[in-house]
Order: sequence, then structure tokens, then C-alpha cells
Amino acid sequence: MAAARPAGRGAEAARPCPRASPRSPVPPRRPGGVRARLCARRGGRLGPRCSAEMEGRSSGEAAPDEAVGDADARRVAQEQARVAKLTEVQQGDRELREELQKAKDDYKVATGAISSLQRQLEIQESQLRRTKSEKEMLQKKLRERENQLQAMSTKFCSLREEQKHKDMMVTMERENCSLRQVVTEQESKLAEQNKLISELQGTVSQLQAEVLTSRYHIHKQQRAQETIQSQAETLQHRELQTRVALECISSRFERYRSKIIQATFSTAGSKPPQAEVTDEEVLEAMQKIINERMEFHQMLKQKGVKVPSLYSIDTSASSPTSAKGRRKSPAR
Repeated sequence: MAAARPAGRGAEAARPCPRASPRSPVPPRRPGGVRARLCARRGGRLGPRCSAEMEGRSSGEAAPDEAVGDADARRVAQEQARVAKLTEVQQGDRELREELQKAKDDYKVATGAISSLQRQLEIQESQLRRTKSEKEMLQKKLRERENQLQAMSTKFCSLREEQKHKDMMVTMERENCSLRQVVTEQESKLAEQNKLISELQGTVSQLQAEVLTSRYHIHKQQRAQETIQSQAETLQHRELQTRVALECISSRFERYRSKIIQATFSTAGSKPPQAEVTDEEVLEAMQKIINERMEFHQMLKQKGVKVPSLYSIDTSASSPTSAKGRRKSPAR
């Protein structure tokens, strides 16, 4: 009769909890919970072995919770650092793009200025050619006038009318002076135009040098932008890997939490949760179990039952639990 009764309760404990959390399926109860309930109901007739197993399981389940919390905190900090670095790289990329657009605008302005200066240079060259042709025509006219003057002077030499000859000479000299003045003015204009042409040529050479410098800077900025884009792609790939790892850790944490909830609420006298259980409720249930265990141990001492101290039970139960954790760790 005594052996059949625990087997029936173990079969009832193997059934899944119908009101578990909807977020993750609750695995079936382990036989350890049934043994702990039997130990609590039968008043410790199984001896200190039940107490040692209960204390070993509670201590073995609390240690990985702290390790998982520390690992989550480190991974969240690493992810935040990677996100901040990615934001900084994107800001640098935007600044480089703005500088590249500014350099392109400057290049367009310089190209327009060079084309306008080239048009002005062509106009000045055409004016210079026209001035040179006018100068040659005036020199030709001057030579013709001088020849005419010479011919007229030779003619008038034979004439006796000196007054007429003088009048003609005065007139020719006036015309020659006017022609010389015109030639002088044209020569001064030609010198000014030559000076302006030399200044324009210097400006064109300077603008060409600036255009070459701008092209070099644009090429350099394009190379830097390509390097930054490759780094951004690498960071995005790492971010994706980090998110996948974080999701995997979150799922493992949820499974571990469901196991803790199942072990906590599967003890004798605890009510199964009606809705989703918070972390504070789980801690309160575990603290209640620990307090009941302490009260049960104190009650046994008061009744005169020889039981080992809780510290010695913890020490003896922690070694097989830790060995079991080491054996299960490679399977993860």
C-alpha cells in the first residue's frame, strides 16, 4: 500500500501543467519534486537523504541564474557599444558625402569660370588681331603718304612758288602728326591688351592648378568613402550576428525560467499559477519553500530527531550537483 501510493502521485506529477505560461511550454514535472513532497508529508521518514537532495537542487538551480544574468548584461553592453560605433561611422559618412558634394559644386564653378575666361581670351585675341591689321594698314597708309609727300616735295622743289610749297608742307606735317598720334594710341592699346592677355593666361593656369587639386581631393574622398562603406557593411554583419546570438540567449533564458517556475510550483502545498508568473512571485515562492524547509528542520531538532546541520547538508549535496552540471554542460 505504501509503495503503490507514491507511484500514483508520481504519475499525477508527470502530467503537464494545464495552466502554464503561454509564452513557453512547461515540461513535465521531474520525479525529484514528488520525492520532496513525500518527504514533507511523511514527516521525514526517508531520512536526511531527501533533505540533501532538495537543498542540492535549489542551490544548483540558483547558481546558473546569476551566470546567465551577468552574461546577458555583458552582451547588452557590447551590443550598445557596437550600435554607438555604427552611429558614429554613419555620421562620418554623411559628413564626407557633404564635403564631396561641396567639392563637386566648387569644381563646376571653376569649370564655368575657366570656360568664360577662355571666351574672353578668344575675344581679346580677335581684338588684338584686328588692332594689328589696323596698325599695318595705318603704317601702309603712312608709307604711302610719305611717298606722296616725297613725290610732292620733289615736284614742288621745281616750283618757284614757295608759299604754296610751305602751305602744302604744313598740311602734310599736320596729317603726319595726326597719323603718328593715331599709331601711338594704337600701340598703347596693343600694349594694354598684351598685358591683359598675360594676366588672363596666369589666371587660367592658376584655375587649372586648382581644378587638378580639386580632382585629387575628390578622388581621395571617394576612396575614404568606399573604405567607410566597407567598414559599415562589416559592422552591420556583426550587428546581425549579435542579434541572432541575443535571440538564442533569450530563448534559453525563457526555457530556464520556465524550468525554475515548474520546480518552484510543483512542490507540495503550492498552487499552480493561474496566469503569467513574474520574477518577484517566483522569488517569493522559492523563499517560502526555503522557510518551510528551515521550519521543518527546526521542528525535527525540537522533537529530538538526530538530523545533520543544514550547512553540512549543503556541502555534501553541492558536490554531486556541480558534477552533474559539469557533465551536462558539453551537451549544451
